Amino acid sequence: MSVLWRATPLAAFGFLLFNQLVKLNYGLHLAYCTNIHRGENWQETFASLQEHTLAVRERVCPSGPYAIGLRLSDRASYELSNPTTLTAFRKWLDQHHCYVFTINGFPFGRFHGGPVKEKVYSPDWTSMERVAYTNRLFDLLAQLVPVGVEGSVSTVPGSFKEFITTPDQVRTIRNNIFLCVEHIARLSEQSGRKLHLGLEPEPLCLLETTHETTHFFDRMRAEHHHDPRLYEYLGVNYDACHLAVEFEDPHVAIGQLRQHQIKISKLHLSSALKVTPTPEVREALESFADDVYLHQVVSRDENNHLSRYKDLPAALAQESGEEWRIHFHIPLHSPPSEIFSNTTDHLLGLLTLLGKNPGICSHLEMETYTWEVMPPEMKNRSVVDQLVGEYDWCLKRLAENGLVNSAATEA
Repeated sequence: MSVLWRATPLAAFGFLLFNQLVKLNYGLHLAYCTNIHRGENWQETFASLQEHTLAVRERVCPSGPYAIGLRLSDRASYELSNPTTLTAFRKWLDQHHCYVFTINGFPFGRFHGGPVKEKVYSPDWTSMERVAYTNRLFDLLAQLVPVGVEGSVSTVPGSFKEFITTPDQVRTIRNNIFLCVEHIARLSEQSGRKLHLGLEPEPLCLLETTHETTHFFDRMRAEHHHDPRLYEYLGVNYDACHLAVEFEDPHVAIGQLRQHQIKISKLHLSSALKVTPTPEVREALESFADDVYLHQVVSRDENNHLSRYKDLPAALAQESGEEWRIHFHIPLHSPPSEIFSNTTDHLLGLLTLLGKNPGICSHLEMETYTWEVMPPEMKNRSVVDQLVGEYDWCLKRLAENGLVNSAATEA
């Protein structure tokens, strides 16, 4: 059955004049996350930056500084740490008027081209491998981020719930994250850069909901006598897709995080699938059940009871629920179809909040990494065209909330 996803022709995008400098207000930074591209070592990662990222930059912002949201695997980070390699990359950034302000440190190893599933959470924060990898990312970021710009790294929200079998594991997670916070604090002082780590709540993970997240932070702070470093250098990477899947309201979620004085390190601008699971929809959803990523499903019934499924096939085997929300990052500029909707309303609510209080967070990153596994109906353009469409959609919504300089949005 056809997915019936209505793609918007690229010619329909007319809001952004791409040959002008895109300037965000209030010191905001916007990038797309390069985890959309393959790159499990530095050579592959750098090749994707040259082939794809520069092509997007030429369409979006050829005449001014261009922000990059860098994804580095453990291997790539190790290879980039070579002084000669790092110096060459810094020169490349300068040459092309690009800069790095954030790194995606969630996937440790392979992320494309083969089964990932729950392995994306491993090694988790019970492992010193995760600590060493994350510290290395901050060591690199301190040498890449421009003076006066904050640097962030996003990471696994502790672990995957299925991996946790004893309280000692959770205690180890808190201890290891604190070790990383100590490293970030020392590095920030030595480098003169303001750096912070963002734990990224995700369905079926140790930190899944806002309530679980605030409880985790409260417990960790109490264990360390409210050490101020836990407020300054540790926060949350708020992924709009993930919290929308949990049926959370952005106003409530942001309010709870701020009430608990939890830094919002980065905002992931993303959207999930939202459906009414009719027989027709169930059949069409088969095209989203790939062998690469987990697509967790949260189902809500007529009594507002939530049921959670580890992956889409498990949900498809059930008959319950009036509404499903599916952890599948879909393009921001893809409108609803005849049978599928999305959680864009959550993201729009988040951007409205940001417009009213830009101090909530300065790091914005588009994260539609599912390009390779999207149904064919959603891949009727090149990945560069896809990313240009993401920028156009985001910049228009940011402008609607007063977050983009008007000179950059004249059509």
